[in-house]
Amino acid sequence: MSHHQIVIVGGGTAGITVAARLRTADPSLDIAIIEPSEKHYYQPLWTLVGGGMFKPEESGRDEVDLIPYGVKWVKDFVASFSPNANSVATRGGETITYDYLIVAPGIQVNWDQVKGLKEAVGKEGVCSNYSIETVASTWEFIRNLKKGVALFTQPAGAVKCGGAPQKICYLAEDYFRRNGVRDDIEVIFTTAGARLFAVDQYREVLEKVAARKGVEPRFRHNLVEIRAASKEAVYRHMDTDEEMVIQYDLIHVTPPMSAPDFVSGSDLAGEGGWVDVDKHTLQHTRFANVFGIGDASSLLTSKTGAAVRKQAPVLVSNLLSLMKQEPLSASYDGYTSCPVVTGYDSLVLAEFDYSGQPAETFPFNQAQERFSMFMLKKFGLPALYWHGMLRGRA
Repeated sequence: MSHHQIVIVGGGTAGITVAARLRTADPSLDIAIIEPSEKHYYQPLWTLVGGGMFKPEESGRDEVDLIPYGVKWVKDFVASFSPNANSVATRGGETITYDYLIVAPGIQVNWDQVKGLKEAVGKEGVCSNYSIETVASTWEFIRNLKKGVALFTQPAGAVKCGGAPQKICYLAEDYFRRNGVRDDIEVIFTTAGARLFAVDQYREVLEKVAARKGVEPRFRHNLVEIRAASKEAVYRHMDTDEEMVIQYDLIHVTPPMSAPDFVSGSDLAGEGGWVDVDKHTLQHTRFANVFGIGDASSLLTSKTGAAVRKQAPVLVSNLLSLMKQEPLSASYDGYTSCPVVTGYDSLVLAEFDYSGQPAETFPFNQAQERFSMFMLKKFGLPALYWHGMLRGRA
């Protein structure tokens, strides 16, 4: 058994950012990060990898180089939480106790919730940007498609960056058009939702993008099965429960996602299995010495790295206040950002808060496709991520 003042579960975007900020605020803090992965990936780049602009390995760095100096790395999986005993158990059999716990394990991708997907992905036109193992297949299949049906899916429930399933659809359409095969390819975007985007200002522009590109949206369609042998995608209608089958030549699947099992089955979970935190302070609703951040949290905002960038300073400020027995005065307003790529030289930078109102950074209308915002996505944001955010400086 070992003890640390602060234990952070997850060495991804949220965990590393918070650890870096805590170390900057007080280098004497005793912090441990529990994270099994050797590699850390900047996952927003995977859309561009799928569109052929980067190689998969360009999105990764070694975990060891990102964990802040002085922070202990426990290279293991978390098996369970015992918040009443202030302890965490690892798969390797270790029990780690803490004074304060930060839960930041990210989101779980549930490949097996779509029948046949796990066996089919990466082969014969079935691809997905949601894993480092499968993202290269997206570009291979887009590049090689000359005719037929290109199908793009978005499941029911929360996913990483709600706009991401559309981005690869628009990139693929642009590629087909630039390479003279667009007239021979039917492009369909299916979503379990009832509209293309949650915020009206951006939804309206994306509806125009889809119409201009000839992308057919089909709403309330939830993918339940891939029949790889016959190249059929089986859907269930969200309202009528009716089964629908669409033939495909290429299908990009966004798998269903959820909180990790070790979170959803724990005492820390609230509704839907997410870590149950106050939406403004990020403090757990039942365990005062526990905080949650990022994709595994119950925060009612789009699950993005940009959201974490605004959540991290709030969490750090409030944790330090709690340690000094002072009021938790920092407040998170639900800010998130989703840079929606609409082609190889255009992007709509959606930024909004809990109220669903735009919360824009730049002094111009961001609900407009811009080349400058595409360049920000391709070069600016990765640099900000690696050299600013993960170092606790942005």
